[in-house]
Amino acid sequence: MNPQLRRSLLDFGPLLLFFVAYRLFDFKVATATVMAGAVAAVVLGYVFDRKLHPVPLVTAVIVLIFGGLTLYLNDKMFMKMKPTMIYGLFAATLLGGLAFNRLFIKYIFQAAISLEEKNWRILTARFGGFCIGMAILNELIWRSFSDGVWVTFHTFGAIALTLLFSFSQVPFLLKHQIASDTE
Repeated sequence: MNPQLRRSLLDFGPLLLFFVAYRLFDFKVATATVMAGAVAAVVLGYVFDRKLHPVPLVTAVIVLIFGGLTLYLNDKMFMKMKPTMIYGLFAATLLGGLAFNRLFIKYIFQAAISLEEKNWRILTARFGGFCIGMAILNELIWRSFSDGVWVTFHTFGAIALTLLFSFSQVPFLLKHQIASDTE
């Protein structure tokens, strides 16, 4: 299997399982399903790549904590707050790193693109701001709409917005990309 397709399935598979389990059963079953799926994604990622990927690992830990609270306390609020916490953690990591001159986004993308330091800083600030916006949007949706609307947004809307935002950064990346010596 193509490594990029496999990584996408491992990253988004638990979320899709959550959606299907919610539609077929209920919120509790969906919560337990996404918890199992998140752990399976981390384990399979390690089996395939022989390394632990930090984003799925952190996501799995948060899913287990908030999913466990949802099931134990019988309160959906914890699972609905999980994306807010994940986006908040990513924003704090990116923007905190930016404040301390640690450009974490550079470590993720430097194999694919080369930018000057100031442009890595701009890209980091943009992604940090996007994460703040997504945290706020998640809070607005789960507090204002039905479980079904939130589940659909969480599964499809958040992915679509993330892809749209990422694609919107392509012109910036192409404009500021440093040509490699091999070209």
